[in-house]
Amino acid sequence: MSIAVSDIIPFTQARANLSSLIDDASQGRETIITKDGRPAAALIDAQKLDYYHRLENAAAQIMWLDEAAKGLVQIAAGQTSDARQSLAAQQKRRAKCVN
Repeated sequence: MSIAVSDIIPFTQARANLSSLIDDASQGRETIITKDGRPAAALIDAQKLDYYHRLENAAAQIMWLDEAAKGLVQIAAGQTSDARQSLAAQQKRRAKCVN
């Protein structure tokens, strides 16, 4: 669903019309609420928000699975290193960045 200019309202208007905006959200209309002229919040249906969160979690899981698959390919190709040595090298790099 695309956002129209009429779906962007200032906080004062949102506060005055909150009940109506909630009814609109439950029907699928999304509203952007501004504060000091800048987008500050969005009013959307709670089920859609839950869907967005599940979608975000699924994307993160796919990323981790992709990283695990890359790791398995590296192991199969013999591209491994000692974990203690790798961690020590990483700690040295971080120490240089801090100093």
